[in-house]
Amino acid sequence: MKLRSLLLLFAVFAPLEFAQAAKITMQDGRELVGLLGMCAGVAEDPSQPAKQPGAVDVQPILIVDDGLRRTFVSKRRIREVNEAANPPQERILVRQNAATAGLKIGSVGPILKITPFDDYGRRIFSMQGSPDPINIVQGITEITPVWTKVEGLQGRRPYTPYVWEMRIATSSIPRETLAKIIAQNYQVNDPSARLQAVRLYIQAERYRDARLELEQLVEKFPDKKEFETQLRVLRQLAARRLLDELELRRDAGQHRTVEALLAQFPADDVAGETLQSVREIQRQYDEERARGEQVVALLDENLQALEDRALAERARVARDEIVAEMNYNTLDRMATLLRLADDATLSPGQKLSLGISGWLLGANDASENLIVTLSIYDVRNLVLEYLRERLVGRRRELLDEIKSQEGASPAQIAKLLANMNPPIEDEKKDPKTAGLLQYEIPGIGGDLDPRYYVQLPPEYDPHRLYPTIVTLNGAGTTAEQQIDWFAGAEVEGRRLGQATRFGYIVIAIDWQRENQTSYEYSAREHHAVLGGLRDAMRRFSIDSDRVFLTGHSIGGDAVWDIGLAHPDLWAGVIPIVAVADRYCAHYWENAAQVPLYVVAGEMDGDKISRNARELDRYLRRGFDCTVVEFLGRGHEHFYDEVQRVFDWMNRRRRNFFPKEFDCATLRPWDNYFWWVELDEFPDRSIVHPGSWPPPRGVRASSVSCKIHETSIYVKAGAARATIWLTPELIDFNARVEVSFNNRRLNGREPFIEPDLEVLLEDVRTRGDRQHPFWAKLDWPAQ
Repeated sequence: MKLRSLLLLFAVFAPLEFAQAAKITMQDGRELVGLLGMCAGVAEDPSQPAKQPGAVDVQPILIVDDGLRRTFVSKRRIREVNEAANPPQERILVRQNAATAGLKIGSVGPILKITPFDDYGRRIFSMQGSPDPINIVQGITEITPVWTKVEGLQGRRPYTPYVWEMRIATSSIPRETLAKIIAQNYQVNDPSARLQAVRLYIQAERYRDARLELEQLVEKFPDKKEFETQLRVLRQLAARRLLDELELRRDAGQHRTVEALLAQFPADDVAGETLQSVREIQRQYDEERARGEQVVALLDENLQALEDRALAERARVARDEIVAEMNYNTLDRMATLLRLADDATLSPGQKLSLGISGWLLGANDASENLIVTLSIYDVRNLVLEYLRERLVGRRRELLDEIKSQEGASPAQIAKLLANMNPPIEDEKKDPKTAGLLQYEIPGIGGDLDPRYYVQLPPEYDPHRLYPTIVTLNGAGTTAEQQIDWFAGAEVEGRRLGQATRFGYIVIAIDWQRENQTSYEYSAREHHAVLGGLRDAMRRFSIDSDRVFLTGHSIGGDAVWDIGLAHPDLWAGVIPIVAVADRYCAHYWENAAQVPLYVVAGEMDGDKISRNARELDRYLRRGFDCTVVEFLGRGHEHFYDEVQRVFDWMNRRRRNFFPKEFDCATLRPWDNYFWWVELDEFPDRSIVHPGSWPPPRGVRASSVSCKIHETSIYVKAGAARATIWLTPELIDFNARVEVSFNNRRLNGREPFIEPDLEVLLEDVRTRGDRQHPFWAKLDWPAQ
């Protein structure tokens, strides 16, 4: 039975009469559901939109209000609007003595403490006032599958009543607490009222909670046979959800977890279609396991048959590595060997070469020449040594040795780099534990060495590329708490957060000075973030096209600035309760190159109005920007939004090879954009953080870059430039003209030669093994 049909069985229990919401499908595939509105800016009242000159309404921004938050997106980013697309949602009213008169909350101050909800849905919300703390008695007054309304109550002395309505995500309330609150509002012997809670859980896709509630009903009312039918439907829904989780964990590379869940998958009351899908997943794992065993047998068989024993001993070292490290993530490298395993025209040496070269370069580049393949194996080891070496003299010796090897071309080494493990092996790393890893990088300018923490996902495998979150904490919080926000708190050696489920590496930068209360826009802070990322890329298998920068509070201020200053590094930037200040106003055009997901509270002071100019610039021009404003909320961590944040991240990849871009810079260290590095900007285009605000007449330096088929044009207000080149940007076999500020960089030489030293040094310094640069051109020429 289809999932939609199962849900409709519950929908017929009690008809509801609420306004139908519209479903918005974005170009990236996200779906937003809620009431629609249009506006010209994020700070304006949607019911009274501002008019542009000439009294013509210009409303390029769409608002989707789902009752919990308002989501602002550009109309240019919408693929489809489907009105009345969703069935009405269940609502449960909770009896409370809500305050209708008294003091009103205009903005929410720093939160001091929030007590848990009691059985009646009440709690005390404490925040900093002026000058004394403010304690507000709150109560839940309405519950829906998406949001729960919390209002100020008529508290008894010493509590002053406050008129305040806020919304929190219903998913943030534990089932035990929610069940007790709902139970206060129906008669125990009224099954229809209790079914309301079941429907609410189902609409919220909390199938386990719905099943537990329904099982209690079955026990309480054994004569209600229809409850048994509904319970079977719920088991099918839960099984479908478990199957979805299996597929998610498989896509995240958590194969041991998937196989363990497959062994425990329930068979009773599960739809045949679901069981068939489960059997198919199990069959695929069985086939992969058999393929792995076949690879080992083929390697051993052909190694034994190899007559040249000296060659066999060299090949055995590679064979041992393959057998020790091959798994579900790397088995595809053996595809050519498996396909040609029964080819009688191939010798044992040729077949052995197919396996080893496939391991080193990938199945598409597997070679039959064993001598060349073993040379490539030696080159791989020399390259690893080069990337680890700190001494310049020794690196030069290694480079000469690499060049002397057969198969040491830039093209071949680029393939090696893409398939090899990170160069720095870490004895502290134990992917079987949930413990944090901690590292330091050298500081700059006499500052302390910045630290960063790394949380690896379950079953971390260096042969697999992982999406990565770089996160910055706010004032008064810690880097470790940022790990908890994304990966979940550690409980009995496990973390169960969203980064764990989706298989993300989380890097938390300990970026603040002691007692720091604001972001300083400094080189020290940029270095802590960028240096930490580069160091982590040398240690861990980070997908450089899926690195996301995020932070809370002043950490959010930092990521907004750093994200715009270095747009080439990020697949997306996520500032939470942040302010776009100082350089952000000068770098707004850079936001065209990097996706933004901004989260705010409606009552977090004047932040929405302070950020309105920048956000409106992004949204009106159709930039990839999503703004989320939680109703009635203040300066919080907004864990309510974490699932939508991951949904947004899962749909994004960085484009590292744009053929055209325009950027702005106002600091000397904001000088590297994709494949262009600049230096020596004019004084009138440079403002150091200590000299802020800039004097009158200072303007950011613009950078404009374009690539045509046989020409590259770079224009920038800088005296020096380096143009970095790869096969994705130019054809090294074609005549190419490269110019900087109308000066030709490659002189009379129309062909640009790849340079092995440039390639290796680029990977050693940037840590990006996916996109190494093969050549560079300097102005002035060096």
